[in-house]
Amino acid sequence: MVEAKPFAISKWLVWRAWLLVKANQGAARVDGESIAKFERRLKPNLYKIWNRMSSGTYFPPPVRTVKIPKGDGRERTLGIPTVGDRVAQMVVKLTLEPLVESSFHQDSYGYRPGKSALDAVGQARTRCWRNDWVVDLDLKGFFDLAS
Repeated sequence: MVEAKPFAISKWLVWRAWLLVKANQGAARVDGESIAKFERRLKPNLYKIWNRMSSGTYFPPPVRTVKIPKGDGRERTLGIPTVGDRVAQMVVKLTLEPLVESSFHQDSYGYRPGKSALDAVGQARTRCWRNDWVVDLDLKGFFDLAS
């Protein structure tokens, strides 16, 4: 028998993702919907996310953009997704992270579970005492053209 949904996404996984998003809080999104407002219609909101993700018809809504000033006077654009999209992103994270985590290099610290920027600084400090050189790269900035 052919499955009705092409992607096996558990409703419990969507619920777990919601709990993690709710615990993190965050600012209102482009649609003006807060965590509390999303929660008022929680069952239909989560069902819609599950249904669209498991059927392959989920498309993320627009994000609210906020300009964050950088130390050099430039600005960095930060995108703030809707509450529902944060739940969908968390579902993807919870699904993929266990599958790909083992393939990352041990010295990769960005967005890794159980690792932080402070861990990276600590490792750099330890190595500074062992080695006479340090390589520090901002990969995005590394390929920027000189002005």
